[in-house]
Amino acid sequence: MKAIAQRFNATFGADMAGPAIAFLAVMIIFGLAANNFISAATFGSVAFQLPELGLLTLAMLLPLLTGGINLSVTFTANLSGLAAAWVMQSYGGVDAPPSAFLLGVLAALATGGAAGLMTGAAIAYTRAHPILVTLSMMIFLRGLGEFLTRGGDVSGFPNFIAPIGHGQIFGLPIPLLIFIVCVGLWQLLLTRFKLGFGLLMIGSNIEAAQYSGLNTRRILVLVYTLSGMMCAVAGVIMLARFNSVRVGHGESYLLITVLAAFLGGINPFGGFGRVLPVFVALIVLQLLSSGLNLMGANQHLATALWGVLMIVVMAARTIVSAYMASHKKKG
Repeated sequence: MKAIAQRFNATFGADMAGPAIAFLAVMIIFGLAANNFISAATFGSVAFQLPELGLLTLAMLLPLLTGGINLSVTFTANLSGLAAAWVMQSYGGVDAPPSAFLLGVLAALATGGAAGLMTGAAIAYTRAHPILVTLSMMIFLRGLGEFLTRGGDVSGFPNFIAPIGHGQIFGLPIPLLIFIVCVGLWQLLLTRFKLGFGLLMIGSNIEAAQYSGLNTRRILVLVYTLSGMMCAVAGVIMLARFNSVRVGHGESYLLITVLAAFLGGINPFGGFGRVLPVFVALIVLQLLSSGLNLMGANQHLATALWGVLMIVVMAARTIVSAYMASHKKKG
């Protein structure tokens, strides 16, 4: 067993063990409990539902790796979606041309990037705790969105954007393909670019990063700006999926993004983590939700179980870390 574990860690990494075990457990439990769980319909449903949560989790990932957090991801996504919606409405709404949609996407990216830029600058230059700064930004964005929309929905978009939320290419959902591209970009960022190395250094020890010559303020600003832009991508996908934009869309995703990151092996204090284990963790969470739905469970129960899973994951990681530390001392 020890040899198998060592071989697995050498091939996939030690942080992949948790998501892999959780995936097998979900597949076995629901495969036995629900006759139609292991089916094309289940995996097709997961493939369409995964991108929204996945993109928001990617937006949460970079701040977590620096030892911070971004509590404003969902409202940044919604406000970015509103920016895209208003651009298209100004060009005729349902009659807007494709060029208006492209302008709307640029407006969404600019909105998300601006929100992230303000957040990152506040954290980097005031040294205020990320929880306080991003909580304040969350409240600001929510209030601004409610004020601008008067608490209602914004709808009425051209039909050609519907495939972005519901279409398929070669049998794969377009939102899933967009999400996979974003996963690849984040993977490259963390493994091939100086920014990825720098943000991990900040998460490990920000003072040591400063002494090594890294511009920690610049890195933090870039991290939160990129986080905001990833939120904007999620906002555009939600716009296309629901054919409307509302300030409260996806509000329940916030804590689930944190759960997915921790289940994927992200160190809650920053400094360590990879994208691929988080990707597997997201699949596990969506399979868990789909399995409960097939068994007739209320969606609120799935949310409650996600919370329990988060506690179990954190407790298990603490126990394993303590065991490994004591084992090293004995060795």
